[in-house]
Amino acid sequence: MSSESRVALITGAASGMGLALAKDLLAKGWRVALLDVSPAGASITAELGASATYFYCDVSSWESQAAAFSGTFEKWGRIDFTALNAGIDDKDDLFGPTGDENGQPVKPGLKTVAVDLIAVFYGIRLAMHYFRKHEGRGGKIVITSSDAGLYPLIGVPQYTACKHGLVGLTRSMAPLLKKENITINAVLPAFVPTGLAPPGLVKAWPKENVTPMSTVIKCFNMFIDDDELNGQTGECSQETVYMRKQAEYANESQRWGREEGGKVWALVYPG
Repeated sequence: MSSESRVALITGAASGMGLALAKDLLAKGWRVALLDVSPAGASITAELGASATYFYCDVSSWESQAAAFSGTFEKWGRIDFTALNAGIDDKDDLFGPTGDENGQPVKPGLKTVAVDLIAVFYGIRLAMHYFRKHEGRGGKIVITSSDAGLYPLIGVPQYTACKHGLVGLTRSMAPLLKKENITINAVLPAFVPTGLAPPGLVKAWPKENVTPMSTVIKCFNMFIDDDELNGQTGECSQETVYMRKQAEYANESQRWGREEGGKVWALVYPG
């Protein structure tokens, strides 16, 4: 594929990591579809030039994501790379009041789960669909997880659970996607100053513990440029990308179950 013909679709692209990635790819000759719910998305994209296009997209809505993917494919006839980057922090306090004025339990709000986890399932399904329209060429998917996918982030359990889930999703889908020449990897940033951070946090965070945006973009490009990287999780901390491996097996039985038990699993989960 010539670099000038490649097409990227990025969710959460009107600010932060998504916008930085879009600018990086545009500078390399890509055509980029920026998806976001931000009211500023259209004007930001217009400033990026003719190789960029914008779609209003609520990633938690299947219909909204599907329309944006379809619009991208109709415009440029291909999708080569999808960055499932959109995310939000916890929007419901699981530690707050559990009852209403009548003393009845209150259902928790799960918008964070819808955006940070379920929306990624939607994006993977849609990316696979459009990659398959060009049989054999495949494509690349990179998910934005977080270092909260490796460690507990106290106070935001929904966000943390979702980010842990994205690590497992990446690792478990990678082997079968590779059969279709599709790779899937995850970027796990530490603290990067973006609009996702609550007010005051950026100012209070020690500068020596900040991870620059350049490290995150370096990780994205590692996954874009190297066809052999698949099912990998790149933890971005300060100036370094650490390829994090799964936990060690507890014993030989556990190793067998994952590495050699495939024939047994295939009886229930063919693929």
